[in-house]
Amino acid sequence: MTRPLRLGVVGLGAISPYYLAAAERLPEWQLTAVCDARAEALEQFPGPAARFRDHRTLLDRARPDALVVAVPNDVHLPLCRDALAAGVPVCVEKPLALTAAEGAVLVELARRCGVPLMTAFHRRYNDAVRALARRTAGREIRSVRVRYLERIEEHLGGEDWYLDPARCGGGCVADNGPNALDLVRLLLGELAVTGCEIHRDDSGVDRRAMIRLRGRTGTTASVELDWSYPGERKDIEVELAGGEVLHAGMLAGHTGFKASLWHEYEAILTEFATLVRTGAPAGPGAHGGLAALELVEAAYRCARPALDATAAEADR
Repeated sequence: MTRPLRLGVVGLGAISPYYLAAAERLPEWQLTAVCDARAEALEQFPGPAARFRDHRTLLDRARPDALVVAVPNDVHLPLCRDALAAGVPVCVEKPLALTAAEGAVLVELARRCGVPLMTAFHRRYNDAVRALARRTAGREIRSVRVRYLERIEEHLGGEDWYLDPARCGGGCVADNGPNALDLVRLLLGELAVTGCEIHRDDSGVDRRAMIRLRGRTGTTASVELDWSYPGERKDIEVELAGGEVLHAGMLAGHTGFKASLWHEYEAILTEFATLVRTGAPAGPGAHGGLAALELVEAAYRCARPALDATAAEADR
């Protein structure tokens, strides 16, 4: 019988419970080590896994078969780079890195070392999303609309870095954008940004955005993001060429706050185990981690002229 894969998890913040629970449930994994720079986070960790304050020490002493990276966006690059250079497969929380340039460094390193690199776009593993993808497979799609709306303060879990553009990479476009854009890519393939409007708060954090896209065959799509929405709404609407409209509510059937995440992260680790065991080539990064970063940056560039005009008007 194949032994479980030794898993290390770096980052014991708001998203780690979903990885830890999935690793405990899945026979493919054995959690052997955790890491967090905060001593209090390690002290509160209840499991028997080895505990480390530095990821390099974890890699050297625990020698995991694979690593989950669930740390703030601004430290994805150095942490993933160290793991890949050590020959350890990586599953990193979206976004892959802070910028597309950083993401390209990681993708090239993974390719050169022949080590799997997976970006965890958890919403593509949602049961309603998967059912929608099956229903639309092989059918002509006229348009796609993704809504990703929440009040971000309710989702921070005590991690204020989300509201620091220097650490997050921006605001709702940088952090929620990759998940929403990946869903459009799941249905349409390669995309180009054709328009974007962004609304920022007084701190410069983008709180709302509308991103318009076009697929290779001319199919149009829109992504609506909101960090000030009263409640939470996350869904996809697909209009087929014949006029039929299909809908997938990502939160439907999952009662309780963030309840949909449990099955999504279990599916992520199931697929990651397959990547690790088969030694699948890195390619462009599993599920387009780099492509999502490029779309995020294209959205910011597209919105910049309007933002600059607004700022100039305010200065008059």
